[in-house]
Amino acid sequence: MALKLQLVKNGEVLFEMPLAVESWPREELKGELEKLEDDFKKFSEFFDVLSNEGRLRMMKRLFEDEELTLSFADFMRELNLNPKTVWESTRKLTSCGLLERSEDGKYRCTRLGQAEFLMVSLALRRLLRALEEFEEW
Repeated sequence: MALKLQLVKNGEVLFEMPLAVESWPREELKGELEKLEDDFKKFSEFFDVLSNEGRLRMMKRLFEDEELTLSFADFMRELNLNPKTVWESTRKLTSCGLLERSEDGKYRCTRLGQAEFLMVSLALRRLLRALEEFEEW
């Protein structure tokens, strides 16, 4: 049984990816690996941004808010972070596309940021755990 990852919307498969090297056609795998090199800078920046505990806590806290929106002061007060840390973190999260500043000056998780954060923090975590449970893996 070959494991594969699928992205499905309303019963339609939007994306499918094998999770075992032997399940990939050789040329397709080679092409995907070349694209990975092309996207290295974006991946590196994204994982660097989320590899910081304070920024990860900030993103987690945004998802706990019903509107996915918090102010600078909210981050400081609720996460016990100093102003310099919040400023640097919001700047990095914004430059990476995870946050945007709304008209009222609050920080909001972008639509793309929501999907990226959920994919990396929740889906990847669950996927890795599921893979660990398979003896065949």
